[in-house]
Amino acid sequence: MAAERIALVTGANQGVGFQLTKELVANGVTVLLGSRSLERGEAAAQEIGPGAIAIQLDVTDSASIAAAAERVRSEFGRLDLLVNNAGISHTGGPRSLDDVVRTGLASTADLDEVREIWETNVFGVLAVYQAMLPLLRESSDARIVNVSSGVGSLTSNSDPSFAYRSTFGPGYAASKTALNAMTVAMMIELESTDIKVNLVSPAFTSTALNGYAGTESLEDGSREVVRVALLGPDGPTGTFTRWPAATIPW
Repeated sequence: MAAERIALVTGANQGVGFQLTKELVANGVTVLLGSRSLERGEAAAQEIGPGAIAIQLDVTDSASIAAAAERVRSEFGRLDLLVNNAGISHTGGPRSLDDVVRTGLASTADLDEVREIWETNVFGVLAVYQAMLPLLRESSDARIVNVSSGVGSLTSNSDPSFAYRSTFGPGYAASKTALNAMTVAMMIELESTDIKVNLVSPAFTSTALNGYAGTESLEDGSREVVRVALLGPDGPTGTFTRWPAATIPW
């Protein structure tokens, strides 16, 4: 019998991360449910049930990342699946998507807010990758899935007919462009190993990230992330896709 897979999902106490954790657990995966707030993480894990284990993980806090990596090592000795899902679209309290876009143009974006967005969406992913890579190397079937967005595609945004072109700004959208670049760096570094790396864009899902303005349900919007996270050892690497396995241009 194959050994049970061990996964870590960041930002998993809500939204796409929560839905992914729920579906991974239903498929027999033990999931460390990463959450900045351990209390919220424990509540989410309890809602999902056995197989979901809350772990405190703030991707902008190096001590939190190191502690999480040590816990994975001491309890499991390896990591089979890392899903870098944690992300923010703005700082402060709830705001409408229209307001975020309007105030986030290149000429109006608050530089401190841009830095905070990038700290989570770009540098946080790189920091977690660096901390968890030694644990992924201990797996015989390791995969990294980075959750990005089609709005970060430079090719798409260079096309005047692209539906979301007008929303491209230096905050969220450009942070996803940078995340895509970080992912290419990971792909190149690991292409001679057995560790697979995939980049995925969920649909425009109704979550706190967009002020619940998304048009897809959590279940439907998470389908591509779930599909890629559940790929087996013969599944592809080096891909950037949206549902249903459609390639997104870089």
